[in-house]
Formats: sequence, C-alpha cells, structure tokens
Amino acid sequence: MSWEAFTQAEDSIVAEDASQDFRDDASDGGYASEGFSSGSTSAESSVRDYMYENGRRYHRFREGAYNFPNDDVEQEREDMKHAMVKLLCGQKLFFAPIGDNPQQILDIGTGTGIWVIEMGDQFPSASVLGIDLSPIQPDWLPPNVRFIVDDAESPWLYPRNHFDYIHSRHTVMALKDWMRLFRRALEHLKPGGWIELQEIHHSPRSANAEQDLPETHQVAQFWSHVSAGLGKLGVDLNISSGGQLTKMLQEAGYVNVTERVFHVPIDGLQAIALGPMMRGLNWNREEVEVFLAGVRTAYHDNAALMYMPLHIIYAQKPDNMG
Repeated sequence: MSWEAFTQAEDSIVAEDASQDFRDDASDGGYASEGFSSGSTSAESSVRDYMYENGRRYHRFREGAYNFPNDDVEQEREDMKHAMVKLLCGQKLFFAPIGDNPQQILDIGTGTGIWVIEMGDQFPSASVLGIDLSPIQPDWLPPNVRFIVDDAESPWLYPRNHFDYIHSRHTVMALKDWMRLFRRALEHLKPGGWIELQEIHHSPRSANAEQDLPETHQVAQFWSHVSAGLGKLGVDLNISSGGQLTKMLQEAGYVNVTERVFHVPIDGLQAIALGPMMRGLNWNREEVEVFLAGVRTAYHDNAALMYMPLHIIYAQKPDNMG
C-alpha cells in the first residue's frame, strides 16, 4: 500500500484524468493512484524516509516547509485539537453553507486526516481529498476518502472550477503566501463554491483581564519567540489577527466573507517551540528546554485564565465567475 507523493510543475497544467471521481479508483487503502505530475514516482520512494531532529520526527517531502513534528505524540495532540475545536463549535466540522450535497471537497494541510474522514462519513456521495506533506493518515478509510502527499503552496494540477468546498485548519504556522493560496483556490472552486479557514491567532489573552497577557509574562514571551522564529523562516504567525485574512479574501475576489471567533486553550509547548526557536532563532536544545520549564510553570497562572482566539472565516466564489 503506497502513498503518491508528487512535485508539481511550475505551470498549472491539468492532468487528463484529474477530474475523475476517485471513488471509481480500483486501488485500495484510500491513496490516490493516478499521478498528477511527472514527479510522482520518483518522490514516492523517499516520502516515508522521515528526518529526525532533537528526538522528534519530521517530514522529508519538501523538507523544512513545515517546522513541526509529525510523530505519534504530535499526531495525538493534533487529534485532541480536532476534538477540542469540535467541542467548542458545537460538534460542527464546518460553518460555510455548503448545502447537503457537495461533490468535491479538498482539505489543505490535513494532518492525521481525521477531519477528512469525518467529512467523508457525513457526505458519503462526495469525493473528499486531503493533502499534506506527511503520509501519516490511517489506511482504513471511507470509500470516498483519499489522501495525497502534496505541498499546497505549489501550483495545483486540478481542473479549474472543480471543488465545491476547500477547507484549511491550523495552517497559519506553515503557509507563507496566503494571497497566492486564495487566488489559486478561487480559480479551482466551482462558481458559488466556498473556502473556509479555521485559524488560531497565537497571542495569549487573559479571560480575567479581557486583554492580551503582558509582554513580561513567560507565556507571552514564549509565543513572541515562536513568532520571531517562524518569521525568520518566512511564516507570519500574526496574519490571522486584525481581520487580515478576511480583507485578503475580499481583495482576492471572494464575496459573502464571514468571520466568527471562538476561544481555545493552549497546549503542545515542546512540539511548537523546537522548530521555530532552533531553526529560526538558532537556540540550542538546552536553551529551549530551560526556557520551557519556566513557561510550563507560568501556564498554571490561575489568575490569568489564558486562551487564544480561533478565527473561523468562510467566503464564497461569485456565482458569475468562471
């Protein structure tokens, strides 16, 4: 049972069978068997050749594009985040008004694939595709679910006007060019189709004080360092704040842009810290762990009751746009 890893061409060239409903695919195990570019075969042999750094496992395909682990510990944390978001959102998987019969659904940065699997169960007539840099998703899947090892920031080889719904969650710590992504998604959405983002603004706030934590608080310092480290690596961690993504969607040509905000707790200190602080800020492992010891203590500050905002933003491609 194999994963298809493919490197996209520089031009957005559609493969002949890219629009084929993959539920008719004869392959087993939920892996897309039709190559979408000439790079699929050569990349496949190394896609599971993970790299290890500071005791954690990281993706090999497009090495360094994502600065956080993909090992079992991190997968458990990601699945817990999924459960947490569902609980906060009244068990909703999405908020965009996509109707009862979407046929083509895409999940960007799918991680463990849990969202895709649940969407496949909820919409059994739909073809649900998840893309990620890591082949960490389960083998046994609903028949209408597929995964591909892919980089969403490279040119897409899917047909124009193909997807009814494009979803992305927790990708603010990885994506570098949001406007390019929005324009690309607009091109590949069907007229009237929807895009939805579910992104945390990683700036801790105090529920008691109803304001951001003071800069001297160790938890605030932690996220300041993470943000600075990711900035050195080309990622703007604060782009989910201040309505920036909403404005970019409008500028890209979307209509009916809607934003909702929920409050979420904070977790996963080491997994979040290692890549940005060591790769971006050139800290050593000992410096990171000593710093985290103080941050963990500060997290138990009951006087602050810390949370971060989760921004859920959805927008529609105009009906008259081909």
